[in-house]
Amino acid sequence: MQRIARNYGYLVLLTMLTCASTLSARESTQKWPDTPLSRTQALAELQTLNAQLLSHPSATLTLEQWCAAHHLAPQVKIVAHRMHGENKPLPDDARTLLGIGQDEPVRYRRVALSCGDVVLSDADNWYVPSRLTADMNHQLDTSDVPFGKVVQPLHFRRQTLSANLLWSPLPEGWDSGAPLPPSSDKPLTIPDHVLQHRAVLYTGDNKPFSLVVESYTRDVLARH
Repeated sequence: MQRIARNYGYLVLLTMLTCASTLSARESTQKWPDTPLSRTQALAELQTLNAQLLSHPSATLTLEQWCAAHHLAPQVKIVAHRMHGENKPLPDDARTLLGIGQDEPVRYRRVALSCGDVVLSDADNWYVPSRLTADMNHQLDTSDVPFGKVVQPLHFRRQTLSANLLWSPLPEGWDSGAPLPPSSDKPLTIPDHVLQHRAVLYTGDNKPFSLVVESYTRDVLARH
Protein backbone atom coordinates (compact mmCIF):
# COMPACT_ATOMS: atom_id res chain seq x y z
CA MET A 1 0.00 0.00 0.00
CA GLN A 2 2.93 2.35 0.62
CA ARG A 3 4.05 1.80 -2.96
CA ILE A 4 0.54 2.58 -4.18
CA ALA A 5 0.51 5.79 -2.15
CA ARG A 6 3.86 6.86 -3.63
CA ASN A 7 2.64 6.15 -7.15
CA TYR A 8 -0.53 8.12 -6.61
CA GLY A 9 1.26 10.99 -4.91
CA TYR A 10 3.63 11.80 -7.74
CA LEU A 11 0.91 13.42 -9.83
CA VAL A 12 0.72 16.24 -7.32
CA LEU A 13 3.92 17.48 -8.84
CA LEU A 14 2.25 17.98 -12.20
CA THR A 15 0.10 20.86 -11.05
CA MET A 16 0.40 23.36 -8.22
CA LEU A 17 -22.83 13.37 -5.93
CA THR A 18 -24.58 11.54 -5.67
CA CYS A 19 -28.34 12.19 -6.05
CA ALA A 20 -28.41 13.15 -2.38
CA SER A 21 -26.10 16.07 -3.01
CA THR A 22 -27.62 19.53 -2.97
CA LEU A 23 -27.81 21.79 -6.00
CA SER A 24 -25.07 24.06 -4.65
CA ALA A 25 -22.73 21.08 -4.30
CA ARG A 26 -23.46 19.93 -7.85
CA GLU A 27 -22.81 23.41 -9.18
CA SER A 28 -19.48 23.60 -7.36
CA THR A 29 -18.07 20.58 -9.16
CA GLN A 30 -19.19 22.00 -12.50
CA LYS A 31 -16.78 24.90 -12.07
CA TRP A 32 -14.05 22.66 -13.49
CA PRO A 33 -13.57 23.83 -17.10
CA ASP A 34 -13.02 21.11 -19.68
CA THR A 35 -9.39 21.85 -20.54
CA PRO A 36 -6.22 19.71 -20.46
CA LEU A 37 -4.88 21.77 -17.53
CA SER A 38 -8.10 21.43 -15.56
CA ARG A 39 -8.22 17.68 -16.21
CA THR A 40 -4.65 17.34 -14.96
CA GLN A 41 -5.46 19.35 -11.84
CA ALA A 42 -8.55 17.24 -11.14
CA LEU A 43 -6.54 14.03 -11.46
CA ALA A 44 -3.85 15.43 -9.17
CA GLU A 45 -6.50 16.23 -6.53
CA LEU A 46 -7.97 12.74 -6.78
CA GLN A 47 -4.55 11.15 -6.41
CA THR A 48 -3.77 13.39 -3.45
CA LEU A 49 -6.96 12.38 -1.65
CA ASN A 50 -6.30 8.75 -2.49
CA ALA A 51 -2.80 8.94 -1.01
CA GLN A 52 -4.09 10.63 2.15
CA LEU A 53 -6.77 7.96 2.62
CA LEU A 54 -4.18 5.23 2.15
CA SER A 55 -1.84 6.73 4.74
CA HIS A 56 -4.36 7.28 7.57
CA PRO A 57 -6.45 4.76 9.53
CA SER A 58 -9.62 6.88 9.71
CA ALA A 59 -11.40 7.92 6.52
CA THR A 60 -13.63 10.17 8.65
CA LEU A 61 -10.72 12.22 9.97
CA THR A 62 -9.11 12.33 6.53
CA LEU A 63 -12.32 13.70 5.03
CA GLU A 64 -12.56 16.23 7.83
CA GLN A 65 -9.07 17.50 7.01
CA TRP A 66 -9.91 17.50 3.30
CA CYS A 67 -13.08 19.50 3.96
CA ALA A 68 -11.11 22.07 5.97
CA ALA A 69 -8.31 22.38 3.42
CA HIS A 70 -10.76 22.87 0.53
CA HIS A 71 -13.23 25.10 2.41
CA LEU A 72 -16.18 22.88 1.55
CA ALA A 73 -18.37 24.01 4.45
CA PRO A 74 -18.54 26.89 6.96
CA GLN A 75 -18.30 24.38 9.82
CA VAL A 76 -15.80 21.58 9.37
CA LYS A 77 -17.52 18.52 10.79
CA ILE A 78 -18.17 15.16 9.17
CA VAL A 79 -21.64 13.80 9.87
CA ALA A 80 -22.77 10.25 9.05
CA HIS A 81 -26.33 10.27 7.71
CA ARG A 82 -27.62 6.75 8.13
CA MET A 83 -29.24 5.29 5.03
CA HIS A 84 -31.96 2.87 6.06
CA GLY A 85 -33.31 0.17 3.84
CA GLU A 86 -32.45 -3.32 2.73
CA ASN A 87 -29.16 -4.60 4.14
CA LYS A 88 -26.53 -5.54 1.60
CA PRO A 89 -25.53 -9.20 1.91
CA LEU A 90 -22.25 -10.03 3.57
CA PRO A 91 -19.54 -10.37 0.90
CA ASP A 92 -18.39 -13.93 0.25
CA ASP A 93 -14.93 -13.37 1.71
CA ALA A 94 -16.04 -11.26 4.68
CA ARG A 95 -16.02 -13.95 7.38
CA THR A 96 -12.53 -15.02 6.38
CA LEU A 97 -11.30 -11.42 6.35
CA LEU A 98 -12.90 -10.78 9.75
CA GLY A 99 -11.61 -14.03 11.22
CA ILE A 100 -15.01 -15.24 12.42
CA GLY A 101 -17.07 -18.41 12.13
CA GLN A 102 -20.33 -18.94 10.31
CA ASP A 103 -22.43 -18.39 13.44
CA GLU A 104 -20.81 -15.11 14.57
CA PRO A 105 -23.30 -12.20 14.34
CA VAL A 106 -22.37 -9.41 11.92
CA ARG A 107 -24.18 -6.08 11.70
CA TYR A 108 -24.53 -3.81 8.68
CA ARG A 109 -24.50 -0.01 8.60
CA ARG A 110 -24.71 2.23 5.54
CA VAL A 111 -24.08 5.95 5.80
CA ALA A 112 -23.50 9.00 3.65
CA LEU A 113 -20.63 11.07 5.07
CA SER A 114 -21.14 14.78 4.57
CA CYS A 115 -19.36 18.00 5.44
CA GLY A 116 -22.00 20.69 5.70
CA ASP A 117 -24.36 20.07 2.76
CA VAL A 118 -21.70 18.34 0.65
CA VAL A 119 -21.92 14.53 0.53
CA LEU A 120 -18.36 13.23 0.24
CA SER A 121 -18.80 9.45 0.41
CA ASP A 122 -21.19 6.53 0.74
CA ALA A 123 -19.94 3.79 3.06
CA ASP A 124 -21.06 0.19 3.48
CA ASN A 125 -19.86 -1.31 6.74
CA TRP A 126 -20.11 -4.87 8.03
CA TYR A 127 -18.83 -5.11 11.61
CA VAL A 128 -18.54 -7.64 14.43
CA PRO A 129 -20.47 -6.26 17.45
CA SER A 130 -18.82 -8.68 19.90
CA ARG A 131 -15.48 -6.94 19.27
CA LEU A 132 -16.88 -3.53 20.20
CA THR A 133 -17.97 -2.22 23.58
CA ALA A 134 -21.64 -2.03 24.57
CA ASP A 135 -21.49 1.77 24.37
CA MET A 136 -20.03 1.65 20.86
CA ASN A 137 -22.76 -0.69 19.67
CA HIS A 138 -25.40 1.55 21.21
CA GLN A 139 -24.00 4.63 19.44
CA LEU A 140 -23.88 2.81 16.12
CA ASP A 141 -27.48 1.63 16.53
CA THR A 142 -28.96 4.93 17.66
CA SER A 143 -26.88 7.84 16.36
CA ASP A 144 -25.39 9.39 13.22
CA VAL A 145 -21.87 9.55 14.66
CA PRO A 146 -19.35 8.34 12.04
CA PHE A 147 -18.08 4.81 12.60
CA GLY A 148 -14.44 5.93 12.77
CA LYS A 149 -15.18 8.32 15.62
CA VAL A 150 -17.25 5.77 17.55
CA VAL A 151 -14.48 3.14 17.48
CA GLN A 152 -11.58 5.55 17.96
CA PRO A 153 -10.93 4.24 21.53
CA LEU A 154 -9.94 0.89 19.95
CA HIS A 155 -6.81 2.58 18.54
CA PHE A 156 -7.58 0.81 15.31
CA ARG A 157 -5.50 0.44 12.19
CA ARG A 158 -6.67 0.06 8.63
CA GLN A 159 -5.57 -2.45 6.01
CA THR A 160 -6.61 -1.33 2.54
CA LEU A 161 -7.55 -4.24 0.29
CA SER A 162 -8.14 -2.19 -2.85
CA ALA A 163 -8.10 1.46 -3.92
CA ASN A 164 -9.59 2.12 -7.32
CA LEU A 165 -10.17 5.26 -9.31
CA LEU A 166 -13.68 4.95 -10.74
CA TRP A 167 -13.03 7.86 -13.11
CA SER A 168 -9.98 9.44 -14.63
CA PRO A 169 -10.15 12.85 -16.32
CA LEU A 170 -7.18 11.86 -18.50
CA PRO A 171 -7.11 8.94 -20.97
CA GLU A 172 -5.11 5.77 -20.39
CA GLY A 173 -1.53 6.27 -21.54
CA TRP A 174 -1.63 10.04 -21.19
CA ASP A 175 1.73 9.93 -19.36
CA SER A 176 3.25 7.97 -22.26
CA GLY A 177 2.31 10.39 -24.99
CA ALA A 178 -1.35 9.57 -25.64
CA PRO A 179 -3.15 12.71 -26.86
CA LEU A 180 -5.16 14.66 -24.31
CA PRO A 181 -8.82 15.50 -24.95
CA PRO A 182 -9.22 18.91 -26.60
CA SER A 183 -10.69 21.83 -24.69
CA SER A 184 -14.42 22.44 -24.90
CA ASP A 185 -16.70 25.31 -23.92
CA LYS A 186 -18.61 23.06 -21.48
CA PRO A 187 -17.83 22.19 -17.84
CA LEU A 188 -15.91 19.00 -17.16
CA THR A 189 -18.35 16.10 -16.79
CA ILE A 190 -17.71 14.22 -13.54
CA PRO A 191 -19.63 11.01 -12.63
CA ASP A 192 -21.39 10.53 -9.29
CA HIS A 193 -18.55 8.46 -7.78
CA VAL A 194 -14.87 8.90 -8.54
CA LEU A 195 -12.95 6.70 -6.08
CA GLN A 196 -13.59 3.50 -4.12
CA HIS A 197 -11.73 1.90 -1.21
CA ARG A 198 -12.21 -1.52 0.36
CA ALA A 199 -10.56 -2.07 3.73
CA VAL A 200 -10.51 -4.07 6.95
CA LEU A 201 -10.19 -2.36 10.33
CA TYR A 202 -8.21 -4.00 13.15
CA THR A 203 -8.26 -3.31 16.89
CA GLY A 204 -5.10 -2.28 18.72
CA ASP A 205 -4.54 -5.95 19.62
CA ASN A 206 -4.80 -6.92 15.94
CA LYS A 207 -8.33 -8.36 15.78
CA PRO A 208 -10.29 -7.56 12.60
CA PHE A 209 -13.68 -6.07 13.41
CA SER A 210 -14.96 -4.24 10.34
CA LEU A 211 -15.07 -4.56 6.56
CA VAL A 212 -15.81 -1.28 4.80
CA VAL A 213 -16.44 -0.28 1.20
CA GLU A 214 -16.25 3.48 0.71
CA SER A 215 -17.37 5.14 -2.51
CA TYR A 216 -16.26 8.76 -2.78
CA THR A 217 -18.49 11.19 -4.64
CA ARG A 218 -17.62 13.81 -7.22
CA ASP A 219 -18.09 16.45 -4.54
CA VAL A 220 -14.67 15.64 -3.09
CA LEU A 221 -13.62 17.77 -6.08
CA ALA A 222 -15.98 20.62 -5.16
CA ARG A 223 -14.47 24.06 -5.73
CA HIS A 224 -15.68 26.97 -3.59
